[in-house]
Amino acid sequence: MMQIAYSSLNHPLRVPLAAEAHSRPFLQLEAPETVTHLAVYSQAIAVEAASAGADQPAWQQATLRALCGFFGVAGPAADAKYFYHDFGRFRLKWECHTEFATYTFAQRHEASAPLVDAFQRLPLMHVPQQWLRTLEGKVIVAAHVVLEKAAQASDTANAEMREVFEGLSLAASVVLQGAEVWSDFLIQSDGFSRFVVRDFNLRQQQVGRLVQRVLEIETYRMMALLGLPHAQASAPHLNGIEAELALLTATMVDSDHAFAGAVMNADGVAEQEADDEQALLRNITGLAARIEKLSVDNSYRFSASQAYFRLVKARIDELREARIDGIPTLGEFMDRRLAPAMSTCEATARRQEALAERIAHSNDLLRTRVGIVQERQNRRILQSMNARAAQQLRLQQAVEGLSVVAISYYMVGLCSYVSKAAKSAGLPINTDIATGAIVPVVVVFVWMGLRRLHRQMKH
Repeated sequence: MMQIAYSSLNHPLRVPLAAEAHSRPFLQLEAPETVTHLAVYSQAIAVEAASAGADQPAWQQATLRALCGFFGVAGPAADAKYFYHDFGRFRLKWECHTEFATYTFAQRHEASAPLVDAFQRLPLMHVPQQWLRTLEGKVIVAAHVVLEKAAQASDTANAEMREVFEGLSLAASVVLQGAEVWSDFLIQSDGFSRFVVRDFNLRQQQVGRLVQRVLEIETYRMMALLGLPHAQASAPHLNGIEAELALLTATMVDSDHAFAGAVMNADGVAEQEADDEQALLRNITGLAARIEKLSVDNSYRFSASQAYFRLVKARIDELREARIDGIPTLGEFMDRRLAPAMSTCEATARRQEALAERIAHSNDLLRTRVGIVQERQNRRILQSMNARAAQQLRLQQAVEGLSVVAISYYMVGLCSYVSKAAKSAGLPINTDIATGAIVPVVVVFVWMGLRRLHRQMKH
């Protein structure tokens, strides 16, 4: 068939990449309805997953399969990142992200109820408590959303809203020109944060998208704030490193003045200078190692916080907010409460980078100074070697003079024996006169021979 022929032309990744855009569909919601949202942080289970020999996504999938097992439902596939199932009393949507997984439980209601009562009719009531206890210490976000139908938009905050939220400051706005979102972004006495979505003119598809954006704002907000404790904990360490760097820099300046007027030919001064420079180099290398460890510990968290913060702002922009009189919008709330925390993280990250650069510059300067000191020491060693070589040359010259005398003495002795032998053979030779006469000749001959030998060795 033609379809089979066309399918063979596809790139192996064409189908999964095309499906990626539709891999996380939103829930189909319709007022009145309540939603409970849980975000399970993967980092909290890293040690537990590693000890069990599994990675974090596998642990999240095992947790989801355990929940499905209570209801006799097949769990997701091994590589699944999304799961949806209607359990009858409630519906579940599960998503696995890089650092966390979300569980969104939704339950429809036949009739509207007061908001206070609506927050008591929650889908989480149908979830086994035994399974909830397995999430102990791992939930980073827990939120309830009440979706109700309204005839029109609110002008101001009414008494019912004040009764639902325990916080003194509310944030609300008209979104998508057909709904309202209310929250105080506080964890209430039941351990959950609360949101109210009032639908007065939304289309059917918009409700689910709106609730998903609201929940993503809350989830990404909390994930972004994970960088703030790192920034706060890093401040004392950065202060200590800066103080030590300033002290080392001052010591370097003082050592310059101290050794500038010293006699550099003295070995004691040179050795003391080298020891001081080496000690400074060890200290500044230790500072570089500490700031590098601090950067490694914080860099990923700070980068992730900025990424989550950008997602929060993007989701708020998608809401197209309009103000409700006397109440700050969600965007204004985030600018006032979340943006300063993100600025703190960003400032700490910049401070780490600047401090690392300063340490690197000081390290380079100190290494240059150590190199100069070592060059001075090498120059002194070479000068000492030259002096020794000159002494050896003078000694060698003295020894050469003695060598000429010694060699001449033995050669004159040999010549004396030759002259005596010649006299004994009958030749008219005076051995004493011959021996005395040949001494200068032998000395000159020996001296010229040694000189020639030295020239040949040099060549």
